This record gives sequence, C-alpha cells and structure tokens, in this order.
Amino acid sequence: MEISGILSALVIGFIIGLLGRLVLPGRQHVPVWLMILVGIAAALAGTAIARALHVSVTGGLDWIEWLIQIALAAIGVAAVDRAKARGHRH
Repeated sequence: MEISGILSALVIGFIIGLLGRLVLPGRQHVPVWLMILVGIAAALAGTAIARALHVSVTGGLDWIEWLIQIALAAIGVAAVDRAKARGHRH
C-alpha cells in the first residue's frame, strides 16, 4: 500500500469514526486513535457489505454504502465505549 493509500484510509477512518460517534447519544469516552481504528474497520466492513448487497456502485455518491459504514462505526464506537466503561467498574 502506498503512503497516499494509508493517508486516505486514516482520513476516511477518522471521518467515518467521527460520524459514527456523532450519531450516538450522550458522551463517549473513546480516544481519537481508537475512533480512527473503529472508523477504518467500519469503512472496510461497510464496503464489503455494500458489495455483497450489490449497492456499492451507484450513480453519484454511494449513500447506501456510507450509511452502512456510519452505522457500523456507531455500533463499533458504542461497543468500545461500553467495554471501556466495564473495565473501569472492575
């Protein structure tokens, strides 16, 4: 993978992670670096799901793919936040 591909993945991961975090109610205690990792994973998984559903290539923006990615990021951020909160209680 080239440097530009790595930078693109980081930027997209940050954006997807941030959007996933924004759609969740309340405050999350997830560090930025972990949010980026969750966003990258959500972007990759969302793309795979969109391809499997044959909705990854549409005219214009791929809104369905973006919605899948953001939903996965929200689920991921919520799961990490919940796991982190459990770790602090024990």
